[in-house]
Amino acid sequence: MTQERRQIVSGSAWFKEVNGKTILNPTAKYCLQLTKKNRPKLCYIGTARGDALESIEAFYEASSCEDVSPSHLQLFPQPNQDIRRYLMEQDVIWVDWGSVANLLAVWRVHKIDEVLKEAWEQGVILSGVSAGSICWGIGGTTDSFGSKLKPIKNALGLLPYSIGVHYDSEEKRRPLFQKLINKGSLPAGYATDDGVSLHFIGSELHKAITEVEGKFAYHVYKNASGKVIEDKITPELLT
Repeated sequence: MTQERRQIVSGSAWFKEVNGKTILNPTAKYCLQLTKKNRPKLCYIGTARGDALESIEAFYEASSCEDVSPSHLQLFPQPNQDIRRYLMEQDVIWVDWGSVANLLAVWRVHKIDEVLKEAWEQGVILSGVSAGSICWGIGGTTDSFGSKLKPIKNALGLLPYSIGVHYDSEEKRRPLFQKLINKGSLPAGYATDDGVSLHFIGSELHKAITEVEGKFAYHVYKNASGKVIEDKITPELLT
């Protein structure tokens, strides 16, 4: 599979409520359009939330408004699918927020980390928000271990970057992300304000996207002088 077929679009939530109804937002539709299929197969993974029933139900409600074939992978109390066969059949896989530490641990028990890498290499589009964004890179910052933010460094590594989330909504995320990159605890990476997603093709950033004006993404790295630099990236506004 050529590098151009390996795509990750992550950072933003997929659902929103309009007039009391849960629907897929423009970021979700952007991902679905990338498949170039009339009725793409869309998979929801809620491991980071312990397969919360209300989140699974919200996914199906949102998907019912679009021409998609929705389904979900549930791991609690046991898998509801033949994991490898199921994931390899999907067109888009979306991973919800929650505990990224728990998500990674449970995935590795079931070898889902290996299957997701294989699916990505075969052209399945990967996406997610918060935990479902951090998981694709090397690591980032997390509250998985309690209220105090800590680094996580054992994500899947499909992207060779650290991934920062909630950059504009949780004040302690930005300084810790910069500190970890400055110390070399995490590699250079990308961060997003809430509502912004990063579209990677292969290992390269293709573009940032959002449906919310005034939001940004950031390239965070240490320059030759040892100073942490944060380059602002203006995302494409989706409608």
